[in-house]
Amino acid sequence: MARYGMVIDLNRCYGCYACAMACKLANRTPPGVFWARVLRGEMGAFPNSVRQALPVLCNQCEEPDCMKVCPTGATYQTDDGIVRVDKNKCIGCAYCVMGCPYGQRYKVDEWKSYFPDGLPLSPYEEHTKQFWEEKSGSGVSTKCDFCIERRAEGKEPACVQACSAKARVFGDLDDPESEISYLIKTKRGFVLWPEVGTQPKVYYLPPR
Repeated sequence: MARYGMVIDLNRCYGCYACAMACKLANRTPPGVFWARVLRGEMGAFPNSVRQALPVLCNQCEEPDCMKVCPTGATYQTDDGIVRVDKNKCIGCAYCVMGCPYGQRYKVDEWKSYFPDGLPLSPYEEHTKQFWEEKSGSGVSTKCDFCIERRAEGKEPACVQACSAKARVFGDLDDPESEISYLIKTKRGFVLWPEVGTQPKVYYLPPR
């Protein structure tokens, strides 16, 4: 069984937000919910400081804190290492939202329109709301699942396919011959906040 992970090359990423938009479109996430985000910051000191984009998403941790604090077993891990949420078991307590050290969990109690307050949902919003609730439920925790439906069709996760800079690589971490394993070994791949001990499966390549 494969153990899936992702590598993000910070030297290639230029912060176009295509990953965030592709994820939102593929998963019909509600307003304010971004399973894929792009953070921006600065590195170095003036006059040699540079702006740096940092794409973030669920790290699909090997030892996920979100699963440890779930009181009902709604958060679980599949055989290929993907952390998922069973909407029928989730009681909406949001312990996992608080327990995730990476801030990659969301709980949606009410679907609000993108348009000003007082306006009803547009036909498209009604359609996306129905799609969302059929997949993720209502009033329960949600998160990235590496686009499990797309992968079942033989496709890459939406954020990987949409990346025009080819900064993202998705693959099997247990296959020493895979591209993702090669990049981690040869390009000094690292994870965010290794000190929290969750063993993330999303790796980054240094920006410079």
